[in-house]
Amino acid sequence: MMRSYERIKVERAGGTETVWLSNPARRNAIGPRMTSELLWALEDARAADDVRSIVLTGEGKTFCAGGDFTGATHESELPHRGDFADLLLALYRSDKPVIAKVNGDALGGGLGLAAACTFAVAATTARLGTPEIDVGLFPMMIMAVLCRHVPRRRLTAMMLLGEKIGAEEAVALGLLNRAVAPGALDAEVTAIGDAIAKKSATTVRLGLRALAAQEGMELDRALPMLRDRLSEVLATDDAREGLMAFLEKRPPRWTGR
Repeated sequence: MMRSYERIKVERAGGTETVWLSNPARRNAIGPRMTSELLWALEDARAADDVRSIVLTGEGKTFCAGGDFTGATHESELPHRGDFADLLLALYRSDKPVIAKVNGDALGGGLGLAAACTFAVAATTARLGTPEIDVGLFPMMIMAVLCRHVPRRRLTAMMLLGEKIGAEEAVALGLLNRAVAPGALDAEVTAIGDAIAKKSATTVRLGLRALAAQEGMELDRALPMLRDRLSEVLATDDAREGLMAFLEKRPPRWTGR
């Protein structure tokens, strides 16, 4: 479905939905309008059978410089879809892989977006950080996703000192999957998308749903739940095809059922 967006751009090709944060005058800072539009785009991509993965990136030289607090608002053709907390949840719990292509600085809310995605790959020139404290704010909502990747002591220092770190350190902390030269960023993200496209769409979807469901569960609750989820996977045509293909030493032919 084609929608009228003002703060993002969307393109669908080859099984991938690419979404650009598009507020270059504000270094792609994210405000209520962009947040709502991103939620609409994610919903559309998740509902589309031909979309296997979603790429989130920034227009121009910046991924996202943080929150847009200018307060400028005007009427939109799209109804309001949700706030920033809703967006982080939608990214973190997406049952289709979302790849953050961090083409430049990811600061504040921008870092939260990258951390909430399924994969995050950055250019080695990108800086990542939580500078909110320097303007009297604190990275409250993004803290919830950052603490799932970064050790507590290191995260506390980042937030209290307003530090910006390089992409290589972000990989070491678990914030990023990989850091590559700027010229290799497109190819790296494409390779992840291509690898996902070779898997069973049904198994990917069920696996990501189970991953989200067990988050924070006690072990004695998580294991029985995951046992049931495994039974759900084993009941699919794709699981039967995958096992048969393995025994017959041939590539599987996925049907998505």
